[in-house]
Amino acid sequence: MEETFTYRLATVHDLQDIIEIEHASFTLPWTQEAFYNEIVHNQFAYYLLIEADGRTVGYCGVWVIIDDAHITNVAIRPEYRGRKLGEAIMRQAMHLAGRYGAARLSLEVRVTNYVAQNLYRKLGFQDGGIRKNYYSDNGEDALVMWVML
Repeated sequence: MEETFTYRLATVHDLQDIIEIEHASFTLPWTQEAFYNEIVHNQFAYYLLIEADGRTVGYCGVWVIIDDAHITNVAIRPEYRGRKLGEAIMRQAMHLAGRYGAARLSLEVRVTNYVAQNLYRKLGFQDGGIRKNYYSDNGEDALVMWVML
């Protein structure tokens, strides 16, 4: 039987799931307080969840400010990776950004994260420049990528 995935916007009740995924995905995870502030206080932020059988298996944060949108973070639970869920939630996030008036979408990705870069290019993103020493855990540069929606 094929698994069914659904999407919805996050609420404060989803913070524990988001934190679990965040900690399993990143060397410098955001804090629960940071996500709380994003969901409750940031009027420009939208956090999209992907669920399977009622379980949150991934999330994507998007800021939409007038006609610009920015991906803050995107992550999938390790046991659900390799199923094209990153691509699926990115497509949903791009649709959401466009629905809220964004004309273009940007993000940063580690210069060594070729898997993510390939996904973003598949979705139409182009290289936009380098942010030197962007990642504080190791000083790695970030590649800025953008796409017109």
